[in-house]
Amino acid sequence: MSSAVFPSSGQGAAGRRRTTQIFMASTLYGAATLAAALDADCYGPADRRILLVSNNAATPETTPPVNEMPGFACLRDRFDDVLSWNEAISPFHPGGWAPRADDLLLWERYLRLLWELGDDDVELAVESIQVNPALALCQIFTGAPVDVYADGLMSYGPTRNKIDPLVGTRIRRLLHLDLVPGLKPLLLTEFDVQPEIVPSDVFVKVLAQLGDDAEESAAALPDVQEPALLLGQYLSALDILTADEEENLHVRMVRGAVELGHRRIVFKPHPTAPARWSRTLEREAEKLGIELTVLDSPVLAEVLYQRMRPALVVGCFSTALLTASAFYGLPVARTGTGLLLERLTPYQNSNRVPVTIVDALVPELSDRAAVEAQRLDAESVELTGLVTAVGYAMQSKIYPGLRPAAEAYLSRHLDSRTWRYFKRRRLTSLALPGAVPSQLAFIPRNATVRRVARRARSFKRAALG
Repeated sequence: MSSAVFPSSGQGAAGRRRTTQIFMASTLYGAATLAAALDADCYGPADRRILLVSNNAATPETTPPVNEMPGFACLRDRFDDVLSWNEAISPFHPGGWAPRADDLLLWERYLRLLWELGDDDVELAVESIQVNPALALCQIFTGAPVDVYADGLMSYGPTRNKIDPLVGTRIRRLLHLDLVPGLKPLLLTEFDVQPEIVPSDVFVKVLAQLGDDAEESAAALPDVQEPALLLGQYLSALDILTADEEENLHVRMVRGAVELGHRRIVFKPHPTAPARWSRTLEREAEKLGIELTVLDSPVLAEVLYQRMRPALVVGCFSTALLTASAFYGLPVARTGTGLLLERLTPYQNSNRVPVTIVDALVPELSDRAAVEAQRLDAESVELTGLVTAVGYAMQSKIYPGLRPAAEAYLSRHLDSRTWRYFKRRRLTSLALPGAVPSQLAFIPRNATVRRVARRARSFKRAALG
């Protein structure tokens, strides 16, 4: 692009400094969130708006970036330019690369030259600021104001890592979708960052544009109306479940939907999931005598909601479960969250709050009465108190001010239903209600006691054998 369009002097009309807004996105859902924020006038005027696409897939060379996915064309006109972060830092991977502190100035000069920024004032909008590539971009443009936008349930949880104040104090606000009405995000509150809701109706209009994109919608989506829609997440890639366990989870989704009377089922696998899972589900569908359709194109779940109007949406802890319920009024059900609450390690795992929210709000697939009732009431389960307590247990050093609220919740609500969200060892290390009594705290560390317990278990197995 010529310097006549974007002058290197950085001067706009009447000698004013030009402003360039850089929006980083790694998913189509995130790009749609940004488009909705722009449509809702959440951002002020700018001389130039750049969508900076980052392909964070393990092997970016084999996975299409956001700007090549079906539906992106209808989002394109919100931005003056679409640039690639992967190309800018090649041959490094976006998720594993960060600039050295001594090289920050060199990198800023390089990017200003590469992207023809000149001396423009730069404003940043990023997701997942705790990690790269968002953190790297914010570090390079030292001093640039930052907006963080959240496109999922993780915004309701604590910041996963302690952020350098040189970055954290520049964050102006957290833009997020109102996925759980009444629940306020915990993310970045340690810097007194205020949340701002992207209007739901505007976001749904943007999603409708994605769904109306005639070329990919007609070609990619099967003609199936009101099926049970199953959402895959590829949890084995995160080392949360084994591949076999996740495969069995999908089979349970199919069986659970069939037990509820659904005979037409659509499975939406994760874009990077192995094909063998689809074949396993196809064999299960043959045994059950049902109609199964496995999608083989990377399309947003929300587009399927518009096109197919599913009779039921089933998933584990996907954000799409909450968009189905909150934005489209579709019935939803979960399965596998109990296992995940046990498996997530360490306790600070950033997926814990999303799993907790879905487990607390969304009915279990095997509970027919709960699925039919579809009562997703955050107040009835004291969700704000629960998320606060879990958030403090996860990141007590980042959020010490949450301790009184966590103690109050645990004192009143820790019972057989809510114990699943906490670990006794974690509560003990923080001296919270529910901890092991002090006179018994020595037991887990006592070698003699552990040896006796192991011997007793071996005798028991031998007797049962």
